Amino acid sequence: MAYAVSNPLTGKTGQTFPTFDAVQVEHAVAAADRAHREWSSRSTPAQRGELLRKAAQLHRDRREELADLIVEEMGKIREGALGEVDFAADILDYYADNAEQICSDQPLAILGDGTAVIRRSSLGALLGIMPWNFPYYQVARFAGPNLALGNTVLLKHASQCPASAAALEKVFLDAGFPEGAYVNLYVTSEQVAEIIADPRVHGVSLTGSEAAGAAVAEVAGRNLKKVVLELGGSDPFIVLSTDDLDATVQAAVDARLDNSGQSCNGAKRFIIADELYDDFLAKFVASMSSVTAVDPTAPDAVLGPLSSTAAAEQLEAQVTKAAADGATIVTGGTRDGALFAPTVITGVTPAMDAYGEEFFGPVAMVFRAADENEAVTIANGTNFGLGSYLYTTDATQAQRVADRIEAGMVYVNLVLADSPELPFGGVKRSGIGRELGLLGADEFVNKKLIRSA
Repeated sequence: MAYAVSNPLTGKTGQTFPTFDAVQVEHAVAAADRAHREWSSRSTPAQRGELLRKAAQLHRDRREELADLIVEEMGKIREGALGEVDFAADILDYYADNAEQICSDQPLAILGDGTAVIRRSSLGALLGIMPWNFPYYQVARFAGPNLALGNTVLLKHASQCPASAAALEKVFLDAGFPEGAYVNLYVTSEQVAEIIADPRVHGVSLTGSEAAGAAVAEVAGRNLKKVVLELGGSDPFIVLSTDDLDATVQAAVDARLDNSGQSCNGAKRFIIADELYDDFLAKFVASMSSVTAVDPTAPDAVLGPLSSTAAAEQLEAQVTKAAADGATIVTGGTRDGALFAPTVITGVTPAMDAYGEEFFGPVAMVFRAADENEAVTIANGTNFGLGSYLYTTDATQAQRVADRIEAGMVYVNLVLADSPELPFGGVKRSGIGRELGLLGADEFVNKKLIRSA
């Protein structure tokens, strides 16, 4: 596996980083294990929180530099890259603020005399396997709560994000975390399997594809290791009623084009009530068509390139197959290298592959729903269940439909509302476990019962 910076817009390769050999892997795992035994047991939650706060401040101090790295590595528009650095800093600050609460005892009401508490403590070294689409945010939501708990972090980043991976390791070291508390890895898939199997590693968290999640879970299962998996989605955006169609359409466009359409919880399937469908589609197509994929460093960029030409080619193949199967490409469907035009597809049926696929790029499928029941049926008609979006002016309907949607998250009448305190995760083939919020700090922890007379 080659770790190299390859600009998706130009195709030019920049820095390269050698893959670790067996000695370097052993050194990394041993350092993480040692840091847990020596640092975690001697540090308090408040002390670990202060280190996280320093790491958050270093994100802000190095904001421009960090943003430039991921613009180069994966083509993120620069404004989005700056925003991601800010969000990662906010997440680290959240866990700094809540480190003592995360680690506090939980008294239990018991039957009979005496006392009982749940005492939370760290497990040890953990492996994080992170994707390229959010190189800082994804790391913060894994590393933040676990460093607050006293777990140590081995971090294997995507092969196309080696420079930002190195920059993050430096951030945590410069913040004052001891050697081994946060260790960057340049390793192969085979080495990942060996690390998961190592008895000094106590859990693994992966954000990535279904195939990668299944492979990691298989190895973890054989070795009785806890896993957290976030494996993508094909999130529905349901519109049942609205008192401002233009605003709802803009929210739909924003939710589809965020991160150039490369967000796991980006809205991808737009399910519109029959009486709103024609007007919504016309406005949605016009708005999507008005956006052009451009150089991510352009000052007014909304949509940049996909992460690579190969990713754009794969998306193009999906769109072409959908059209061949009978779907209609209303607008877009074209690419220029890694630049992909905003695309709207209608007429997708359950018989088509596109119906159950995730389109990881600026491609939207639009469906007509006769009523609430059909809208829910379409929304739940895939194997994914990550996030979802629901627009309605009826508060009772909002609660009723939210209860029926098979997803880990439902956002009602708003989009792009992720926040450090809100748990993130899905059901079905979208994954296992939660990140962010207090729930995200409860995954890799020993919840020890202490019962006293």
